[in-house]
Amino acid sequence: MHCPFCRHPDSRVIDSRTADDGLSIRRRRQCPECGRRFTTTETASLTVIKRSGVVEPFSREKVMSGVRKACQGRPVTDADLAVLAQQVEESLRSSGIAQFDTNEIGLAILPHLRELDEVAYLRFASVYQAFNSLTDFEVAISELRAHPRTGSHPAQSGSVSDYEE
Repeated sequence: MHCPFCRHPDSRVIDSRTADDGLSIRRRRQCPECGRRFTTTETASLTVIKRSGVVEPFSREKVMSGVRKACQGRPVTDADLAVLAQQVEESLRSSGIAQFDTNEIGLAILPHLRELDEVAYLRFASVYQAFNSLTDFEVAISELRAHPRTGSHPAQSGSVSDYEE
């Protein structure tokens, strides 16, 4: 790694730590030439193959944007969406694969969205899985009832008092 101060072509790693909940590595380095210290951050890049074949970097913001539409009118905050996007990214990274198509990302979103808000889950699934009839909704609702979610979230309680101060 080149020193950003004197451009010496080498540096020595002094300390390495995980950062961003284990998604990246933060390294303190020292230049053997000028002695100055600097920090680098390393992350493994995730890429997305779009339907058109275009490859682009994974974006939590795009996950949040897509899910936000399904959450309109629901008691889901931007902080909730940020956590969901992080969970999706962690799921993808834990697979050990670096490149995903949009279909795989949609599949990774569904279980986390279901835990967050079942109505938003149905909305997202109806578009993502191309529901064509009332029967498709009935099947999805039956699956939700047969396998209740494991977590609890204010959006699921049905109580307005949860949101009043």
